[in-house]
Amino acid sequence: MSRICELTGKGRQVGHNVSHANNKTKRVFLPNLQNVTLLSESLDRSFKFRVSTQALRSVEHVGGLDAWLLKTADGKLSTGALKVKRELLKKQAA
Repeated sequence: MSRICELTGKGRQVGHNVSHANNKTKRVFLPNLQNVTLLSESLDRSFKFRVSTQALRSVEHVGGLDAWLLKTADGKLSTGALKVKRELLKKQAA
């Protein structure tokens, strides 16, 4: 399972451990991912996502899952999130 947020596309970053003697060794910084169930108000369903804690705060700030998905570009979303976004757009068009 890849360490990528399904809503923001945030993934791992590479950096260095730096010792007191200024020796540098490679290391990986992983995002803080959580398994969450988010509720879609317009679809009256809940969806499970693997989301970073920062993305979870952003979703709450924007006003919920529906507003977040409609605002976010398709390139950042996972396949599961894209399916939910398409369902939302169909519901809005009808």
